[in-house]
Amino acid sequence: MSTILVTGGSGFIGAATVHRLAARGDRVIAFDLAESPRLKAHRERHKQVSFEPGELTEWPQLAEVFRRHKPDAVIHCAAIVGVVNSLASPIATMRVNVEGSLNVLAAMRLFGVPRMVNLSTEEVYGHFTKPKIDETHPCFPVKPYGISKFAVEQLARDIAERDGLSVIHVRTCWVYGPGLPRPRVPKTLIEAALANRPLHLASGGDFRVDHVYIEDVADGIVRALDARRPPHDVYHIATGEAPSLREIVAIIRDLVPNANISVGPGNYAFAAGIEAVRKGALDITRARTELGYAPRHDIRAGIAAYLSAMRNGEG
Repeated sequence: MSTILVTGGSGFIGAATVHRLAARGDRVIAFDLAESPRLKAHRERHKQVSFEPGELTEWPQLAEVFRRHKPDAVIHCAAIVGVVNSLASPIATMRVNVEGSLNVLAAMRLFGVPRMVNLSTEEVYGHFTKPKIDETHPCFPVKPYGISKFAVEQLARDIAERDGLSVIHVRTCWVYGPGLPRPRVPKTLIEAALANRPLHLASGGDFRVDHVYIEDVADGIVRALDARRPPHDVYHIATGEAPSLREIVAIIRDLVPNANISVGPGNYAFAAGIEAVRKGALDITRARTELGYAPRHDIRAGIAAYLSAMRNGEG
């Protein structure tokens, strides 16, 4: 049984990863600002899960957790997440995402923790130059969130080489499923469909991006953790497909026949005046061949699983 520290363990992806680790018997330490209901449920179900409150930028809190629990590895999910949040608080984004990550790396060095899986994002690429990209695509992030995440990757590479650490960066894409905290598609569309509430998006139907179900992301993260000598330090954990938002609306309307939802043509906007950059699919060949990763949910299967969970009160 290994001891794994999951930063951001109360969050959407962090809590799912905690559950995946605990279900296979690992001892898991979830570090976060507060305990979410989802994490609390996992902790009640799995006695080897514990919660430690704290802030990444508060070095004494973080170092004490490392000292007491002596983790064998770290899965680093904690961050200020999303383009909109980062534009609202760019200084806080840099402080939490970059300074906080440097604190985690410093604690690993100090307490002899050899491996970290760092949750990164497709936002490090900026505009995709083709419909499907692999991990060698140039990185030109354009908003504080993506810039902060790319800075973490680069800093971690430098520190890992200097200190002999193993740091694997998991670049995922638009993760969805029960527990998604942000009002983003397909969550908003699914909630409207189930509530029989009309929702008509004026634009976004032509926007394509790789949507990956939460359970597949947790599986990919754990596979990266378990890889003994991975030949690369970056892996895409996604689906390899990029359905349009128009296609997603059609799938939801097919699965919820009375759904009163629609989307107009054009690009997707996170909020008024904040449009998404050009995106597409993430090539997952490297993760398939080197990590044994194989997503179980295409977009239709993922939406069906999401609908089932919502109907069972798991949203």
